[in-house]
Order: sequence, then structure tokens, then C-alpha cells
Amino acid sequence: MSDKLIKEVKQKFTEIFTIEPLLIFSPGRINIIGEHTDYNGGFVFPAAVDKGIAAAIQKSDTGSSTAIALDLDSTIQFELDKLKPSKEGSWENYVFGVVAEIQNRNKIIGDFNIIFKGNIPGGAGMSSSAALENSVVFGLNELFELGLTKHEMILISQKAEHNYVGVNCGIMDQYASMFGIKDHALHLDCRTIESRPYKIDFKDHQLLLINTNVKHSLSDSAYNDRRSACESISELLGIDFLRDATEADLETVINKVTPTNYQKALYVIQENARTIKAAKAIKNNDLELLGSLIYQSHAGLSDQYKVSCAELDFLVAQAKKNKHVLGARMMGGGFGGCTINLIARSEVKAFAESASKAYKSKFDKDCSVYFIELSEGTHIVK
Repeated sequence: MSDKLIKEVKQKFTEIFTIEPLLIFSPGRINIIGEHTDYNGGFVFPAAVDKGIAAAIQKSDTGSSTAIALDLDSTIQFELDKLKPSKEGSWENYVFGVVAEIQNRNKIIGDFNIIFKGNIPGGAGMSSSAALENSVVFGLNELFELGLTKHEMILISQKAEHNYVGVNCGIMDQYASMFGIKDHALHLDCRTIESRPYKIDFKDHQLLLINTNVKHSLSDSAYNDRRSACESISELLGIDFLRDATEADLETVINKVTPTNYQKALYVIQENARTIKAAKAIKNNDLELLGSLIYQSHAGLSDQYKVSCAELDFLVAQAKKNKHVLGARMMGGGFGGCTINLIARSEVKAFAESASKAYKSKFDKDCSVYFIELSEGTHIVK
């Protein structure tokens, strides 16, 4: 958590609204392994990180509500009984969506003011949207004593994303941001929405993120396309989710699906199995096996699921050249964003410099390097 961020939103809030706010910190997340398995009812392995969104929130007595995004220097005023989505891509839809979904549950909230600011790198695939949604629902739950459980709150955040933002996302991002535990990753079953925490002893290794600083425009349409391919194959197999299928099951419909969709489904089944192997590897402190599974995950995402891009593949190839990197893969929806790398602490600086230099030489643009720690989920800051 960033004390600087908290201080900044608090100071701005008291300056504008002349009242002490409630302070919330809601973290972004990484995902160690298990990509595109969440909406297939499968397993994922996320963790909350020490970068996120700080929010200051308090009741308003002016007859309207105000939300201020400090990062964007953008302010919006609204009335709770006249909410409708703003144009696509507008930040306020995350706020409006949460408010609307709370009201859909017949919970009564009054006017409020909120100011937020984040330090999650944009486009890095670390779920700043889930962090924002969670900070809003958590703050409103506290302010208006709504009595919502954390499980109810993340479902509200997810519905906000579906109905106001227009992204038909799974539950992983909201879950990891809300339920994160310091120094732990969560092996989350996306069907039951229950997880088992695994304390990770990275020993003399650590996680490093390298952001390609690109986001190819394919991402949203490709996400929806892959989701629909997975759903149609599940239907063909007579199951609710691909997580219930084996490779042998998939073979039975090989002549009824396109080769590309067959590979997508095969990837999901194999990736789901990898998260279960990863849990055992973490339990046994076997970082070499964990690293190998992470590399396999990237190969599947790139070659079978086809959601990688030249920049991500290049950074993973750079990692493979370095014997001190145990594993690397693209993280998030794809077509840009970050690679996650499991690397020896002693070699972090040298690898970050050499990979950055090679990337600049290849693409004539800079990548960005981030060090992260596994941290606590959404919480009130005293």
C-alpha cells in the first residue's frame, strides 16, 4: 500500500469537502498462472499486490454526489436516481455501475463524495478496474452500513463491469483484489468462488513485471470471441464449463469444431490442469517446477489460444535466454500488457536492464519494469 497515495487523496478530500473522509485502499492483482480459465469455471492463481487505488469517501448533504479521478483531473456530479452509463470507455461507468448494482439489490444508499487515485500501471493487466469497483462498493458498504459480505461485494463489482462497462469478465480480478492475503497467492475455484491461500516462499527469487507499454486494439473483441468459442464447445460436450472436460472428451468432438477452436479449448483444459500442478509445486517449495509451468502457460497462450503479441513473445524469449529466470509468461487478457517473471533476486537488476535494452532495440519503444510484493486485499486505512 502507498502511504503517499492515501495522504494525497485525504488531503484533497478535506480541502474540497471540508470533512474527514473514510479511507480505503484496494489493490491491483497479478495472476501467477491460470489465464482465461476463470470464465470457463476453472482454477486461477492470483494474488493482491502492493499497488492499487486509494479512495477517500464520505456522505454528501448537497443533494447530489461527486466523484473525482485525481489521476485524470476529472470530476463528475450525478444524482443517484438518474444513473445511466456514460459513453464507452468513461471512467465514471465503474462508479455508476457499482451504485446501480447496489440499488438493484434493494439496498438504500445516500449521496456521497469520492476522490480516488491509483498507482497501478495503465494497461499492465493488473486490474485497476476491479480495484476501483471494489474501493467504491467497500466504501459505500461501510458508510451506509449495507451489511454486504465480501462475496456479495465482489459480485456487485463484477456486475458493474458487465452491465455498465460492457466487459463480460470473470470473477478473478474482483476476488483477488478483495480477498488478497499478504505473502500469499489464492488458488481460486471460479465456479464455487472459494479459494485456498498458499503462502509462497520465494526464497532467493522474486516476481518481476515487465510492461510492454502496448495494448493492441484486438483485445476486447478477441476476448468475447474466445469466450463464445469456449461456451459453444462446452454446449457441444453437454457440460456447463470447459473445466469439466478432459482432453479425451474434447477428442470426441474434434470433427465438429474448427481446428483453431479445438486448440483454444485444449489450451483451457491444459491450463486448468497446470494451476493444480502449480498449487502442488508451491506447497512443496518447488520453484523450478512452478517456473516450468509458467513457461508452458505462455506457450499455450501464444500458440493455442492466440492472445499474445510480438512484444510479449519477445520478452518471454529474452527471459528464456537467462538461466536465472525460472519462468515467464504474458499475464492478463493479452495483446499487450505485462510479462510476469520469476527470477533470482541477485540477477533482477542485470536482467531488467538487458531485457529493456533489447526491447528498445527491437521495437524502438521503452518497456517498464515493476517490482511487486504480495499484499492484503481491499481494506479500511486507519
